[in-house]
Amino acid sequence: MVSLHRTIRNLRRVGLREWWRQLNYIGDAKSGRLVGTDQFGNRYFENMDGTEEIPGRHRWVDFAQHEYHASQVPPEWHAWIQHIRAEPPAEDLIMKRMTQPWQAPYRESLTGTRGAYKPYNTVAPKINGWEPKAIPRA
Repeated sequence: MVSLHRTIRNLRRVGLREWWRQLNYIGDAKSGRLVGTDQFGNRYFENMDGTEEIPGRHRWVDFAQHEYHASQVPPEWHAWIQHIRAEPPAEDLIMKRMTQPWQAPYRESLTGTRGAYKPYNTVAPKINGWEPKAIPRA
């Protein structure tokens, strides 16, 4: 729920450029404490003022890319955004200990893009298309 007073207050807090960017990307003007950033450049915010935000909407992500989707949020930040973890990954000791040296770095899902996995088929086709053979007329 956006009120004019809240919008003007957030315009003063974050500045005109960031305020306009937020309105275009998330459709709301928000201000809060920067909690951290991830390897994709996404910024994570939190606003603990209970009077300003709707309950459950006081944590949010500001995506670095224009074409964004949910798989660009790494699992450790997803757990924080969804209130599974109370502390952000940079401050959570358990999350720091869970990272193992043998784990591959997180990558976003490339489904539906040019980088998506496409298997190579080595089996001969079972059905072949019909190719008509025309005999020249005399």
